[in-house]
Amino acid sequence: MASGAVYSHRDPMLKKRDDFEDILEERRNSSDLRYALRCYTPLFYKGVAPCKPSMLKSMVLQSDQLHYVINQLTKETGRETGDVRDEASAILEEMAHSLQLSTVRFFAFTLSKVFKSLFRSICVNEEGIQRLQQAIREHPVVLLPSHRSYMDFLLMSYLLYTYDLTLPVIAAGMDFMGMKFVGEMLRMSGAFFIRRSFGGDKLYWAVFSEYVKTMLKNGFAPVEFFLEGTRSRTSKSLTPKLGLLNIVMDPFLKGQVFDVNVVPVSISYERILEETLYARELLGIPKPKESTSGLFKARKVLSEDYGSIHVYFGQPVSVRSLAEGRVDRCQFNLVPRHIPSRAGEDIHSFVNDSAYKLVRAQEENMVLKPWVLLASLLLQNQATGQKRGIALDELTAQAVWLRDLSRQYGAFLHWPDQMSPSEVVSSSLSLHRGLVRICEGKVQLAVEHGAPVGPGEPRSTVTPEEKLLSQAVIVLSCASYRNQALHVFLRPALLASAIHAASSNQKQEVFNGFSFLRNMFSNEFILCPGATVQDFEEACYLLVKTGALQVTEQEVLVTEGGHRTLAFLISMLDPFLQGYQVVCRFLCEEATESLTEKQFIPAVRKFIIKHLLAGRLRHAEVLSSDLQKNSLAAFLRLGAVQRIKGVDQGTLKVNKVMVNSLEDTLGGKLPTQKAVSARL
Repeated sequence: MASGAVYSHRDPMLKKRDDFEDILEERRNSSDLRYALRCYTPLFYKGVAPCKPSMLKSMVLQSDQLHYVINQLTKETGRETGDVRDEASAILEEMAHSLQLSTVRFFAFTLSKVFKSLFRSICVNEEGIQRLQQAIREHPVVLLPSHRSYMDFLLMSYLLYTYDLTLPVIAAGMDFMGMKFVGEMLRMSGAFFIRRSFGGDKLYWAVFSEYVKTMLKNGFAPVEFFLEGTRSRTSKSLTPKLGLLNIVMDPFLKGQVFDVNVVPVSISYERILEETLYARELLGIPKPKESTSGLFKARKVLSEDYGSIHVYFGQPVSVRSLAEGRVDRCQFNLVPRHIPSRAGEDIHSFVNDSAYKLVRAQEENMVLKPWVLLASLLLQNQATGQKRGIALDELTAQAVWLRDLSRQYGAFLHWPDQMSPSEVVSSSLSLHRGLVRICEGKVQLAVEHGAPVGPGEPRSTVTPEEKLLSQAVIVLSCASYRNQALHVFLRPALLASAIHAASSNQKQEVFNGFSFLRNMFSNEFILCPGATVQDFEEACYLLVKTGALQVTEQEVLVTEGGHRTLAFLISMLDPFLQGYQVVCRFLCEEATESLTEKQFIPAVRKFIIKHLLAGRLRHAEVLSSDLQKNSLAAFLRLGAVQRIKGVDQGTLKVNKVMVNSLEDTLGGKLPTQKAVSARL
């Protein structure tokens, strides 16, 4: 049933995608109470009976692996065995789900009301549901949804209940458990709660891993978690976290199950509920603590229109097929299965590569709405400094051009062809009217009005810095929609930027530039390890196919008609290039010998605000803390910055010669006097 490969990227246009059905259509025409109380008879893995939560906890506490770890800790610490066992039991009690159908029915009823109020439609590929149903019968299943909103895990359980599928057990952060009433409701609907980090707590790790593996290998329920680890505040896919993926692959690697089916799920929101909250977080305004009172205060969102959601259940991916020719499972026969052992480099590499492929699979099936294209165009127009905006008919013409280009690149675009382009554009602008203004037939981002950073501040007292930050909220909100299309344009954009920076048309020089940029941005975007040549060939293929390039054995030539495409692609990447350049400048000019990681973000933000207010930077989105963290991670990986070992708070040591060199290679276009004199 499961596919052997994740996906082929050679020609995205060849990929067949399923059709969608709107599940809210039936909900609008029938009783929500009848829906919630209907007969629910899901099929389980190999017909196993559902396992009660108390029985599951008993199986975990009696497992050989947990007994082994408890005995080891008793020897290491000198504690009584009973004390360690009691601690393990307390950890499990805090962690475990207590799934009850009555709670699921309550959520089914409540969410039907909420979803009908918030969304115009929730569209699901029913062929994907059928594939998932078959996969659940054959092998243990892991569900890997993309994570852009708090709504994701509620939506997933709602959909599986709607289609009479086995309800998943869902890994959730401890912060949800702190929500009175709601935390317990989530637990009773299948959530199990885990710490954000375990440190070196061997007992916690043993209880957690055994709990997940017991559910998985016995096929009691699909296990659901977010491969990215947390919500993406930018709508870009995040670098995958490997902990849980290691755990769910372990039963297959140790021969405890024949196979595991991993199902990537792509959830696409036309309008994200948390768009302004995310933008403020990226500007350093702390997120509100999860609380029940906060949830009720957020009820005002129910009066808003959030457009449509598309949920695409991807092809089930066989772990056995992924591992074929990559992993020698004989190594696991040398040690009893219940004894924990550190995975070798080959296993780590296999899990890491698989994680990247699975996130790419999520990206490929994300549905892009017209607003994603409009946001890309409006941001580029904003960066050119055109204060009066762009004419509506010109924006429409550009959107049609970009629609056709993105389709040729294989984008999964939901553009209503039954409507005229001008109607599509007007409808999108109306849905996102909080981010745009239309005045005298011109469209522009609503930056002149901004979004208040602090509540209740009179406009007359707003300082230039506060005005800048309120404008940045609008820009970052808009950028989060543009970012949804980055996976479509990323490889051609890297190539276009490399061509732009190259001093000749020589293919090798262009490839070297492409390789440098790809390596530099590998913390920023999902770029599969070891696939530089493949990505370069894909970028060449797409640009040649769309008539923008001619590529020979020795040269890469831009065609007469290709300049418009390359200009657009270069502009897509430009905010990230400028963001990394300004961080380089900060590290060379402002970084002190006592700079710590904790101080880095506030210090670089202050530096960037100064340059934005002086008019030296084009892109307000370089204020994004996500971009700043990713750039620091890249410089640490490349050795331009080092953490000083043995020093508290992670003090950073900057190699200014190397940072200067990286800035020069990135383009080094920041007009800073000190930088100019340093180069002479």
